Amino acid sequence: MLGKKKLDPREQRKVRQRYTLKGTADRPRMSVFRSSKHIYVQVIDDDSGHTLAAASTVEPGLRTFEGTKTAQAEAVGRLAAERALAKGIHRLVFDRNGFRYTGRVAAISKVAHEMGLLSKEGYTGAASAEPAGEQE
Repeated sequence: MLGKKKLDPREQRKVRQRYTLKGTADRPRMSVFRSSKHIYVQVIDDDSGHTLAAASTVEPGLRTFEGTKTAQAEAVGRLAAERALAKGIHRLVFDRNGFRYTGRVAAISKVAHEMGLLSKEGYTGAASAEPAGEQE
């Protein structure tokens, strides 16, 4: 009899995050994957199952990029955000894919925030915030 496969801690965090994190056509999911050498970003519509925009350090334009891995991540994040804006996407949900929110992952998020694709409230959005007209 086969038992359940034990997942590594990152995969467990990834599965746990996906319960609440979902990309829609209005607000696609910006997913980040990092390996020891490269970083990959995809903008995904989970409803249709399509990748709308993507960027990575293995692309010819970024393969020769000089700088630290964090600087490379910023360049990849900027390229992915520009491609998303070119497709008419103005709001995203950030998916760190089980990785810790620091270093290269945080650099991509920072670039997306600067370009206006991520809101300050996070993926719960304005649903938890009070409307501006109802303050006492």
